[in-house]
Amino acid sequence: MNSRSVYDAAVIQFPRILDNRGNLTFIEARRHIPFDIARVYWIYDVPGGESRGSHAYRQLQEVIIALSGSLEVFLDDGMAQKVVTLNRAYYGLYVPNMIWRRMQQFSTNAVALVLASLPYSPEDYIRDYDQFKRMNGRQ
Repeated sequence: MNSRSVYDAAVIQFPRILDNRGNLTFIEARRHIPFDIARVYWIYDVPGGESRGSHAYRQLQEVIIALSGSLEVFLDDGMAQKVVTLNRAYYGLYVPNMIWRRMQQFSTNAVALVLASLPYSPEDYIRDYDQFKRMNGRQ
């Protein structure tokens, strides 16, 4: 597997159409994000202090958007770590495959929308951090 870096993850600003009646943001696959969208899911009603994720994917890429409220995304490539705060519906965080991720610090009523490059596959998940580091060439 190719080693990835947390610096391969990037914040993407999506188009905004501003209007006194309310604003609109849209996303087009391969234009605003670097993959075709195969699955969409959202995370909500996260109790205070809880986190989501704590895994990496072998192949799947994703874009995480805070549609409402705010959250942090902790990224780890086995050597370097960084935390990205998402709090605007017109920003998304692109996370490539082979990056350990954890969503944390959800605000009250936060909603995280995730655009994924592949359908759900349990085999694509890496849930053991030591295995992840070995696969990423970091151990």
